[in-house]
Amino acid sequence: MGNVPLVGVEEEFHVVGLADRRAAPDAERLLEHLDGAEFFPELQRSLVETNSPATPSLDELRTHVRRLRTRLREAAEPLGLGVVAAGTVPLVDLSGDDISAGARYERMQHEYQMLVREQHICGVQVHVDVPDRDTAVQVSRRVSPALPTLLAITASSPYWRGHDTGYASYRSMIWQRWPTAGPPGDVTTAAEYDTMIDELIASGTISDAGMLYFDVRPSAHLPTVELRLCDACPDVDDVVLVAGLFRALVGRARADTEAGRPLPRARYELLRAAGWRAARSGLEGDLVEIGRAPAGPPTLSSPSVQLRALVEDLRPWLEEVGDHEQVAELAEGVLARGSGAAAQRRAFGRRGSLTDVVDELLARTHGERPPSAPAETVPSAPELLDGYVPPRYDEAVDATGAVRPGYGWLFRSLERLGPRGLAAAENALRTEQRARGVTFPVPGVEPGDDGERLFPLDLVPRIIERHDWAHLASGLEQRIRALECFVRDVYGRREIVRDRVVPASVVEQAPGRTRSGALVPPDAVRIAVGGIDLVRDDADGWVVLEDNLRVPSGIGFSMMSRRLIRSVLPDLESPSEVRHLDDVPDRLRAALAAGDPDGPDGEAALLTAGEVDPAFFEHRLLAEAMDVPLVTPARLQVTDGALFLVGGGRRRRITTLYRRMDENELAIARGADHRPLGRALWAAMARGRVALRNAPGNGVADDKLVYAYVPEMIRYYLGEKPVLASVPTLPCVDPLAREQVLDRLDRLVLKPVDGYGGAGIVIGPHAGRAELDRVAAAIRDSPAGWVAQDLVGISTHPTFTDGALRPQAVDLRVFAVQSPGAGGVPEVDVLPAALSRVAPPGGMIVNSSRGGGAKDTWVLA
Repeated sequence: MGNVPLVGVEEEFHVVGLADRRAAPDAERLLEHLDGAEFFPELQRSLVETNSPATPSLDELRTHVRRLRTRLREAAEPLGLGVVAAGTVPLVDLSGDDISAGARYERMQHEYQMLVREQHICGVQVHVDVPDRDTAVQVSRRVSPALPTLLAITASSPYWRGHDTGYASYRSMIWQRWPTAGPPGDVTTAAEYDTMIDELIASGTISDAGMLYFDVRPSAHLPTVELRLCDACPDVDDVVLVAGLFRALVGRARADTEAGRPLPRARYELLRAAGWRAARSGLEGDLVEIGRAPAGPPTLSSPSVQLRALVEDLRPWLEEVGDHEQVAELAEGVLARGSGAAAQRRAFGRRGSLTDVVDELLARTHGERPPSAPAETVPSAPELLDGYVPPRYDEAVDATGAVRPGYGWLFRSLERLGPRGLAAAENALRTEQRARGVTFPVPGVEPGDDGERLFPLDLVPRIIERHDWAHLASGLEQRIRALECFVRDVYGRREIVRDRVVPASVVEQAPGRTRSGALVPPDAVRIAVGGIDLVRDDADGWVVLEDNLRVPSGIGFSMMSRRLIRSVLPDLESPSEVRHLDDVPDRLRAALAAGDPDGPDGEAALLTAGEVDPAFFEHRLLAEAMDVPLVTPARLQVTDGALFLVGGGRRRRITTLYRRMDENELAIARGADHRPLGRALWAAMARGRVALRNAPGNGVADDKLVYAYVPEMIRYYLGEKPVLASVPTLPCVDPLAREQVLDRLDRLVLKPVDGYGGAGIVIGPHAGRAELDRVAAAIRDSPAGWVAQDLVGISTHPTFTDGALRPQAVDLRVFAVQSPGAGGVPEVDVLPAALSRVAPPGGMIVNSSRGGGAKDTWVLA
């Protein structure tokens, strides 16, 4: 590691009174007890700065940062003071004369007025060695496109003067008011840079070179390039991470400069926009991605995608100085932990107390576990809940109109926004959906003014508590295992029929039983992806409503719902950790690829019917997230018993096909050779040359009649008691059951056995006499085609509709993926990408294809 560039940091800290947790103008008194070689005053008397020695090692840098923080604390606490590393502290007073002494600071106060009084903000600055100032200028320009990601990592200033600003880094918004803040100027040499300084001084805008507050700049007094964009970091690990990334960015920029590569052509406006987006959302919303692709417009992507891509792009320079392993580990740590802004909002959410936020920051600044305060009773949120009367069990509001404890933090945030703020967020949400093409066209439903029907997404997240999720995951794993056994059995030895657990007629007349299902290799996983629909009828009563085992949709919509809500409402933050969805594409792809005929060398693709499919947006999103091609039948061809993706004069073998189109449509669809694809594809599958996920024929297990026998399947195949309840179901094919159904039509829910997407369902208590007479005639005419169930009191959830919160019925679709396991028993992975679906106002059918909407679903860890 010879000639490793040295790296050092300057950290700024808030001084707070331990008695009241407010910013205290006592930095001078604190500095009297500290060594002046490493501790310095700042513009405001409530701020101090530390300077670490430059070092070649990130481990040494961490040691110095911790040492300096410890020394600050030792000096501060006997004085009744504490020190906080964060972009802002919540409780600060701008009315006093708190500017530090000195002619320079006094001149700045006179010139910049309120701007100076607002500078109760702290950053972390990273210095990296460069050989000369010409290189420093070039490096500053080249690293700029990547810097917003570093700001997102460090975002730690959501509160300002007692209020949540809605930003993750409000410090950035204050800092950007300086006339020389922002991306570096359009200069390429040290001479041009110095000329720019002279011109700015001559204009009276600044008084010295130290007042150039670019995001990154050549140091005014050291042979370094200096990063200035970032918030101060409560966690030392984040300081080390940013230092490691910035040193690698400088290394790559130096290499590009020495190779004579052109400067990146990133527009100044886009650099500003990317910085703003990072300040708004931190690590909790999407970031603007610029500079990675050589051409094309900027895109929005998740922080996890951007940060992991940055670490990978910088691997050669990280490895050159021995930092890669540590930086990669720290990057995963901050992605799992979230931004400092999110941690502060979680602390506030427990009791609605800003002093709890300061206590959180005091602890994290010194590497201690933050105090855990018990949650307080929830505010009633009278404005938002005016007229909110749930018709039955509501998950967020009890029968007296009080907010349930688990939703206290959420209603505190929603009350701060109020109806007008929520309406503005809803408009922003629709704008983002249009920009990203998040649509779900439904036959018979009119599109919007732009000709598209946006996927209906509500602003108010739904919360699934930890104990609920543990219960659901256990029950869903059990149910999927039993259904997998059933599908294998009915296309094989049919033991469950032989043992008279399920009548032969139920299997033989199942609408989803197909000849192609019998061609699936016996050891293949048939239900690679299952979507199970559940409803809640009271605080503890989760009931399975339906199994979806053919081509269940919703994983991608769940992922996009999280990204959209985080984007427009990044200040919503649960006091408890919410399970991340970042790894869902990897988990899905791993399950799909497991058992690939070619093993790890196999190639996967996602099969779609194309834009005619209402879920096409989801197909495209998942294909991109899993990094697999999105294909239609017209691009596929079976040759010599193998499946190929063809086009552009070349072909590529596909060994795993994630099937997202109907089996019957696929059977008649024409391939690249203009011949029907289905029969040849089934034959390739039967020979083990291609794996279909999901397998054909799964519909034998997910119709409304087979549903009635799932509890018995669990007992028969697994020898276990069902964890999750099912709705008691009356098969109309049975004469006695049919008689009961016809006598109680107005009290039951009537469902066609092969109904899909809520089609054909009649809710007896809500139906008129003419509709009941029609369904009675249909049952008598075709009794095997109908089942009946008792009406389940589906829970409601606050939903922002027509400018107010309304109680609307919700269900929950949870996805489980399976992969081959030991002894031929598949392994089940229940994904946290659950999709809550919302019925239209006054309705009880939640399907998107029937006009229903969705919610971001927060599964607590």
